[in-house]
Amino acid sequence: MPTTFRDGSSRDRPSNHGELAAAISTAVVHLFSKHTGRGPTKARTTVDGELVVVILRDSMTQGERSLVQGGKEADVLRLRRAFQDAMSRDLVAAIERLTERNVQAFMSANHTQPDAAAEIFLLDRAVGIGDGFERAGS
Repeated sequence: MPTTFRDGSSRDRPSNHGELAAAISTAVVHLFSKHTGRGPTKARTTVDGELVVVILRDSMTQGERSLVQGGKEADVLRLRRAFQDAMSRDLVAAIERLTERNVQAFMSANHTQPDAAAEIFLLDRAVGIGDGFERAGS
């Protein structure tokens, strides 16, 4: 099972979105596993106002790692982008369900050395204390 971290502190104050952040990390890891056959081993989600950022580590397959070692990094990054494009509808739906907000923009970035990715979601309004998953889980 991958390591999921609860939300750390925001720029201005400690966060109260730990359960929501953990649920988002779990959902994103599950979707990566479903779509690629292997999920990341670490995920960390930060919820700060209208911004949700999920950092994923160690998500490449053995085949992708072999391609990177063989000098085919650009091919792996193109493949990762294609997976994220294919997953985008499911990723956005999970964030909208968990935050009870609409996703206005979704962006992805990948890096191969180290093996890391960022999934970035811009919501239509800030997630407040007691909103979304936090309220439902109370």
